[in-house]
Parts: sequence; structure tokens; C-alpha cells
Amino acid sequence: MWSGSLRLALVTVPVQLFPAIRSGAHISFHQVHRPSGKRIRYQKVVPGLGPVDTDDIVKGYDLGDGQYVLFDQEEIDDLKMEAKRTIDLVQFVSQGEIDPIWFEQPCYVVPDGELAEEAYGVLRDALRATKKVGLGQFVMRGREYIAALKPCGKGLLLETLRFADEVRESAPFFTDADAVEPDAELLDLAKELIARKTAPFDPDRFHDHYTEALQELIDAKVKHRKPVSIDEDEPTGGAKVIDLVEALRRSVGESSNRPVAQPRAASGRKKAS
Repeated sequence: MWSGSLRLALVTVPVQLFPAIRSGAHISFHQVHRPSGKRIRYQKVVPGLGPVDTDDIVKGYDLGDGQYVLFDQEEIDDLKMEAKRTIDLVQFVSQGEIDPIWFEQPCYVVPDGELAEEAYGVLRDALRATKKVGLGQFVMRGREYIAALKPCGKGLLLETLRFADEVRESAPFFTDADAVEPDAELLDLAKELIARKTAPFDPDRFHDHYTEALQELIDAKVKHRKPVSIDEDEPTGGAKVIDLVEALRRSVGESSNRPVAQPRAASGRKKAS
């Protein structure tokens, strides 16, 4: 997802970043129109006009009271930062000093080529020996990130951090927490229970029971029910989406302009001239 270099003073280590988590681990569904057997698609529509071309869409910043400032995509693209291919480690903090609320996304850091392996190993072992986390900033996909670098197994892990204005202060939510004085006996019982249940972390002990049950339901459906064919065709430009109010207005207009039908003459009688 990114390639560049880690730099500590005069030491530069070419590296690559790979996502440490999978986004496709959860089961997802598509919406299907049962009567026609077609996939539900979404179009960008202007009320009263129907579908619009992508080239006619601009971004708008809401000022409130229905007032917007409009921007062309080119104006926003001009603000994108140049992709800086170096993460300068400008500060080090103790492991555990950063609260988990600041961490955003973990990435595996891999040495880029054999020549980088020795310097990579030195940096990894130095961080492990000092029990420190290296901090720096870098640019990826037009956005700037804070990077926290620390040892992970035989390699290095980089975690992006949230900026200060992205984290809400906790104090307003815990204003009454200090007023609670726990009973000493209950506190001792709680400590004892915690001690009994203390064990090394093993992620395999925890399961997503909902996803597992959902997968079992899908497997049972596939086994006992024949799958149906779904039309996967993308919507064409000729597809019409008409605003309901506009459709009613047209219907009323057509009805008022249509000539009133004359009653038919009774069977066997000639219509008067």
C-alpha cells in the first residue's frame, strides 16, 4: 500500500507497507429485486431531472441554511500533498505511553530488498531493546498520516495515529465517575476475579458468533435450496428515473389535455348526427 524509506538521522531503510488487517472478513449481501430477479443499483439523481452525468457534479461545502460553497475537483486536487517517500523518525516514546484511542490502522513494515535487511534488523532490535516507539509523519494517497513504529514478532509494525482534533475529550463523559466510592469488600472480590481470569492473550479464543451462524445459514440455504440467477447488468444511460412529483404533474397535465370520450350509443341504435 506504500513504499518509501524509514530514516533515523543518517540511516535510511527502504521499506514497503502492507495492510495488517483484512477488510473482507465479514459477510456482506447485495440487494435484489425479487419480482424481476435483478440487482438493485443506485444512480445519482437530481429531483425532477433524473440521472445526471458525473462530469456535471461538483462538490459543495454546507454553510447551513441551504447555503453552499461549490468547488471543482481540480481545486481540491491542487491541495493534495506531494507524496513524501520518507518517514523521518523525529521522536521516540515509551511503549504503552500512547493510549489505544489514538491508533487507527496497523501495517506490516517489510524491508525492500536484500540491501535493506541489515539496517532494518538494527532498527527493529534497537526499538525492542529500548522498549520505545518511533514517531514520524508521511504522505500516502494524497493524505498525511502520523506513524508509530514498533517491533512486531520478527519485523516491524507501523500504526497510523489520529490527529488531535479527531479525538474527543473524555472528561465530559466521566464527570460523575469520581463521585462513586466503591465498597472495599466488593473491590477485593473484583480484584480476585480478575486475578483468576488473567491469562496470556489468545485471539483464537474469541469468535464472531454472529458471522459463524450467518455462514451456517448460507451453507444450509445452498445445500437445500437451488440458487437463483441474478441479472448483473449495469444500468445503461437510457434507464429513466423520474421524480414522483414530476410524474404526477405530467399525468395530471396529460389527463387535462386529453379529449373527453363520448359515450357509446346503445347497441342497435344509430348515433345522432
